[in-house]
Amino acid sequence: MAADMGSGEPGGRRRHLAAVVLARGGSKGIPLKNIKRLAGKPLIAWVLRAALDSQGFDSVWVSTDNDEIEKVAKDFGAQVHRRSAEVSRDTSSSLETIQEFLQHHPEVDIVGNIQATSPCLHPSDLTKVVDMIRTHRYDSVFSVVRHHLFRWREVKAPGEATVPENLNPSRRPRRQDWRGELYENGSFYFATRELIVRGLLQGGKTAYYEMKPEHSIDIDIDLDWPIAEQRVKRFGYFGKSAPTVVKLLVCNIDGCLTDGRVYVNQEHEFISYSLRDLDGIRKLLERGVTVLLISERTISPSLISTLRLPCEVEANVANKREVLQKRMSEMGVSWNQAAYMGCSDSDVECLKLAATCGVPADASTSAKMTDSFACSQRGGFGAIQEFAEHIITLMETGR
Repeated sequence: MAADMGSGEPGGRRRHLAAVVLARGGSKGIPLKNIKRLAGKPLIAWVLRAALDSQGFDSVWVSTDNDEIEKVAKDFGAQVHRRSAEVSRDTSSSLETIQEFLQHHPEVDIVGNIQATSPCLHPSDLTKVVDMIRTHRYDSVFSVVRHHLFRWREVKAPGEATVPENLNPSRRPRRQDWRGELYENGSFYFATRELIVRGLLQGGKTAYYEMKPEHSIDIDIDLDWPIAEQRVKRFGYFGKSAPTVVKLLVCNIDGCLTDGRVYVNQEHEFISYSLRDLDGIRKLLERGVTVLLISERTISPSLISTLRLPCEVEANVANKREVLQKRMSEMGVSWNQAAYMGCSDSDVECLKLAATCGVPADASTSAKMTDSFACSQRGGFGAIQEFAEHIITLMETGR
């Protein structure tokens, strides 16, 4: 698994470096937080992908006490260590859990403890830390982020005055003139077996690794989830595949462009959509992506004309896969170049086939269970715009 980076070891023996992700099933803040979906993937999948793609580890492990977490870990390429009940309590520390892991794995010389709650971690960060460990012989390396925050002494008694702890108020520096301070961000802690056995995650020859602020995020409570989701969509690591090429987007009208409701009277039916979604469609069209909107319902040509959509619309579609296959054949496009957005059970087949797929926040359970980009917006309220921006990001960055 690990790339040959030179042993850098006395006598030439390469020390076994294991990535270990601790994922207990009994999180009180967010139940089964470690496998809750974040931007379309289980939370733990983001750090597992970064660890595996870094190719710097001799093994990648998830330490868990939960069957569901074990399955997800294996699905995403990790080995699983079933921790004991003694280190699965609310009061169990990370250090105790890692010490138990080492008792069962005597081949491991160095542990890279990677936090499952740091979804913006990139392989390049881990590769550099592995080099610090192997080449520069550090005993421990931990992640930090730089903050430009002024600290003041806490006041505990009424009438007590506070004083500054890291600034002179009479010479208050501008942000650009102050380097700030380094704070642990909890993303990872690397340490040798010797240190961990002694009860330390930091010690010996110690170094920090400074992560970019945009990659430094930790999820502890539900309130963090929407922030983390937006951060991952913009700054997360989406894999080492070649740049994404999308030539065709097919999108279900009912429940994606609209909120799924139809308003009717004796003579007409009405639907509504968000102008934000039209902006998203236009952005894709400007980049040469063909957009096709489809519906299982029979929609009158007059209503389609009234909608004034900037792309082609096909209604009364009984077999969505057949329509998509026909359009791809006409365009000379493969499934790997197609994107699909759906929200219902009838969309599941196409969501699984298309290389790039997305669902609105209020999609059916079966649609959400596909390996799709999960929008934070509901159908009819900007979900297509959100998915379009995700597609554009994939195309421009190759993530």
